[in-house]
This record gives sequence, structure tokens and C-alpha cells, in this order.
Amino acid sequence: MDVSGAVSKFSYAPPAEPVGKAVLKGNPLVSHKFGADPYALVYKDRVYLYMTNDVFEYDESGSVKDNTYANINKLSVISSDDLVNWTDHGVVDVAGPAGAAKWATQSWAPAAVHKVIDGKDKFFIYFANNASNIGVLTSDSPTGPWIDPIGKPLLTRETPGVEKVTWLFDPAVLVDDNGKGYIYFGGGIPDGQEEMPNTARVMELGKDMTSVLGEAQPIPAPYMFENSGINKVNGKYYYTYCSNFYDGVRPDGSPQAGQIAYMVSDSPMGPWTYEGMILKNPVHFFDIGGNNHHAIFEFHGSWYIAYHAQTLSKAMGVPKGYRSTHLNQVFFNADGTIQEIIANYEGVKQLKALNPYVRVEAETIGWNAGINTEAIVDDAQAHSANRAVTDIDNGDWIALSNVDFGTKGASSFTASVASGSSSSSIEIRLDSPDGKLIGELSIPAGNGLDQFNELQTEIKGADGVHHLFLVFRGETNRKLIKFDYWQVHR
Repeated sequence: MDVSGAVSKFSYAPPAEPVGKAVLKGNPLVSHKFGADPYALVYKDRVYLYMTNDVFEYDESGSVKDNTYANINKLSVISSDDLVNWTDHGVVDVAGPAGAAKWATQSWAPAAVHKVIDGKDKFFIYFANNASNIGVLTSDSPTGPWIDPIGKPLLTRETPGVEKVTWLFDPAVLVDDNGKGYIYFGGGIPDGQEEMPNTARVMELGKDMTSVLGEAQPIPAPYMFENSGINKVNGKYYYTYCSNFYDGVRPDGSPQAGQIAYMVSDSPMGPWTYEGMILKNPVHFFDIGGNNHHAIFEFHGSWYIAYHAQTLSKAMGVPKGYRSTHLNQVFFNADGTIQEIIANYEGVKQLKALNPYVRVEAETIGWNAGINTEAIVDDAQAHSANRAVTDIDNGDWIALSNVDFGTKGASSFTASVASGSSSSSIEIRLDSPDGKLIGELSIPAGNGLDQFNELQTEIKGADGVHHLFLVFRGETNRKLIKFDYWQVHR
């Protein structure tokens, strides 16, 4: 078969248009779901982002209403090894009857960290139960399963040193070079204390990372509002936070409304020196504001900031408080100060090409149009992080950025799919949704969308580095397949 001239047997429909994230743009990181309040964990050459799981709320008429955050009891997780193609790991069930922490009602603004304890890798998520207290979950893997190791909040109003903290939330965590752990948290504005709310705190964690030691110490952050962050850079400790929205006159050098500012110390517990503002409010860059929430992390020798903005919900026509995570680079000056960060849709450079000659999860996506993802239920395994691309209609597609087929190129394409009662296909194209067709995988009618089968087809003309587009074709007005993974072969 001359695949370069292949024509699908299905009725032509133009490729679906992407919403919220344009092809070749890096931000927002994903556009098939929301994700707010990002926090980064780097482990084994991957960065994992843990986010508040924003989902639409609806009024009695079925219209999307303003995000109240009241029903958020899950956290969302994505990861990447190149910072452009992101794998969707689904959600962590945190709070409520189905969650790991059944005592909690909400899960907001997570912080995550890795520590080797007794020779074993342990992972910890700290989360805010609204603004009332802070809990902790543990796992042996960055993607779970997660358990509540103490069965109650880690930080409460009874914790020494937090009695006057208005909002007991928005944790950040640091494991120092000596193995000691520290947690940073707090926020809110007591009446009349807009300029110096004095509601940020730092506290030492026990060796187990699930207990606290001593008394929480205040961090004198000017115009503090929320969103603690912590990093150690060249022996200095950088505390970052979001400023409040006080509309009065502020002294020169103070952070303005809803900006990310930072302080520096020689010790994880302070004292702290205010240095300045590093990221303006999202309204400055994207013409839509709201709160500002960030996390700074190092990956392969460079520094990055993850932050959220309402770009996706704005593009969907519902700018009502639903947020998406973005990524831009951070630069330090020679004197240790941080250059002001410019947020944009461009995002960051891809760190390496994607290898298509190993199994690639279908939910690893650079860009997409029309799809969603869901967990693959495995009756033989109580927990499975495996997911599939779903909600697929004729003309929908997913794309991967900078896929390296090598100089000899690929000769075949394999995919694991589950098919319903009608046949369909996957067009394999280069560089755009209607770009060069290098093959088409025919998918016969199957036994249902829970029965996965591996299928293979010939491909020609796949060599060098290209963006790879997988375009789904089938009957209109019908959900086509579920898509688990793919791989090419020489």
C-alpha cells in the first residue's frame, strides 16, 4: 500500500480545532482538563506536577457558575521528562468518603516532596483542607496509591505558633541537604494588617515527615496573602508568596496586588529579608486575572516556575475562576536576585526529543483537540495508574512534539485500542493534523470499550524529527475508541 496516498474510508471531517492551547505553544501545559495551584516534584529525570483539581460547577439551569472550590476533594497529577509532552496520571482521591483522608472535606493547593527513609523512597503530599487545617498523604510512588499515615490533620489551630494564622493552608515543603524537613504555610489578612499580615509560618518536620517539631515561626512577608513557596539555591533559602489585593497606597518597593514576591534567608527558619516582586498577576499577561499561585523548581540545571491562569476557561468562554497550569523559565542574577519573570503562551523549550521506539502512553500529549482521558479499570489490581484517551469523535486528534524517528526511520506503528460496535481508524500524520500521511491503522469493530487489543500497520516516510499527529476517523455522532498506548518499530 502506498500510504502517502491513502484515503480514509470514512466520511471526511476537518480535523477538530484545539481549544485553549494552540499547536506549537507550550502553555497551558494541558488543555483537556484544568489544574490549579501547581507544585513540582522532580524524581528520576521526570517532573511531576500536583494541582488542585478544578472542575466545572453548574447552576440549576445547567450553566457553568463561578468556581466556589467547595467541592474539590481530589488532586490532579501530570508529569514530563521534556517539559512539553505531558502524561496525565489522573487524580488522587484525597478527601471525603472515597478519599485517603476521610476526615477532610476539601483538598487544595498541594505540596509534594520525596525523601529516602530507612533506605526506601517515600513520597509525601501535603494538602489544605480548605483553610482550616493541613493534612499529609504518603506513597511509595510519585503516582500513588496514597494513604493517610496519621488519620488526622498534621497542622491544626492547636499546633504551637499558628493560633493567629487567618488561613491555615497553601503548604510548601523542603527537605534540606542534611535530611531535615520544613513546612511553610499560612495566609490571610487580620483586620487592619494589610501591610504586614504576619500570617506566614515555617515549622520543622519530624524525620518521618508526618509530624512537626517545636513551634511554628512567623515569616514577616509584606502584604502576604497566600501561596507559600520554598527553594534552596546556592546555599540561600528563597521564600516566595502571593501578595494580597489591598487597594490602598503601598510604599515604594512593595509588591502590588496579586503578585509573586520573594524573601531570602541564610537559614530555613529565617530571619528573612524582603527582596522584591518576580511575577506580575496573570491579568498583566493574559487579560484575565484572579489569584496568583506558583511553584519554582530546578530541572536538568535550569530553573522554572509553574503558575496558573484562567487561559483555558477564557478560551472556552467561561472565565469563572477555573485555572490551568503554565510554565516559564526563571533566571537568577550573579548576586542571587531573581529576574522578573515574563509569563506567556510560548512556554519553555523542549529539553529532548520524544523516543517513539518505546511504549508511549496515549495520554502523553503535547497538543490535542476534542479528547479526554480516564482510568483503565483493572479488576486484577486494586490500584492502577494506567489511563486511556477517551471521548474520541471523528476528527479529534492528539499530537506529540518533536518525535525522533531517527535516520533510518520507522516501518510500522502499533497501538492498543478498545473498539465499540463500529470500525474506525487512526491516521498517522507528520507536523499538522492534515500533514503528510505516513500510515493509517484500521480498527475493526470490537467487543466493547473495555476490551483492549494491540493492532499494527505499515508506515512509510517517518524519519528525522517531526511533530506526530494521530487523527481519529470513524462514523460521525459516535464515540469511536479508547486508546491505551502506541509505539513505532524499525
